[in-house]
Amino acid sequence: MNTLITVHNQIFERVERLDGLLPLLARFLFAAILLPYFWASAATKLGDGLFGFLFPASGAYAQIFPKAFEAANYNTDNLGVFHWVVVVAGTWAEFLLPLMIVLGLATRLAALGMIGFITVQSLTDLYGHGGIAHEGTLGAWFDRAPDALILDQRAFWIFLLVLLVIKGAGLLSVDRALFRLGPWAPANA
Repeated sequence: MNTLITVHNQIFERVERLDGLLPLLARFLFAAILLPYFWASAATKLGDGLFGFLFPASGAYAQIFPKAFEAANYNTDNLGVFHWVVVVAGTWAEFLLPLMIVLGLATRLAALGMIGFITVQSLTDLYGHGGIAHEGTLGAWFDRAPDALILDQRAFWIFLLVLLVIKGAGLLSVDRALFRLGPWAPANA
């Protein structure tokens, strides 16, 4: 039995040394699964023309402020500067934060930003779009059904991001290159 425990410890001590691999895999999964989702969503918010990133489509207001947009008779001119700032910032965040995570650039801050983004997105889906009234949208944990849109699916998304907040970008990242090559790098790096 001691031999088995010793072999186990030796194997998994080596595995633990691959600490930078876990965040790299998390970023890969984010790129493979969530990057296309968020970019496709952000693309629906862009307005027409070269400056569409500054003048969002009306659908962007419907997605982000569904009740306020309805109250404004679906006319963006009836909404204020606050609504425009939030929609534009949200659209930019939906493009930039996922890109930063994939590149491993300011990964911890980008992951925190995405956690906030997903939280606001989930609350908007539940309360702004009325998803809370539909039994399957929120879902429940420990219910044998792993496909609820909010509690199940987005818990996995946030877990992936929490891992990046705690561990950083891992191997093959801009963060790692900057840390090792920048003037702030330790002398022995």
